[in-house]
Amino acid sequence: MGEFIDKAKGAANQATGKLKVAVGRKTDKPGLIIKGAAQQSKGKAQKLAGAVKGVLGDKI
Repeated sequence: MGEFIDKAKGAANQATGKLKVAVGRKTDKPGLIIKGAAQQSKGKAQKLAGAVKGVLGDKI
């Protein structure tokens, strides 16, 4: 169960981060671009954690 939750949260964070980056570029706000990129990275890490949990069977 934890695997699915981590992967879903990761996908949501990646999508939100991409949106922030796009809006930041359109409105010329570098702070928003940086926050969006950080959120994308967080999402990738969450998805990776979910994949690891899937392999190890939620034992971590």
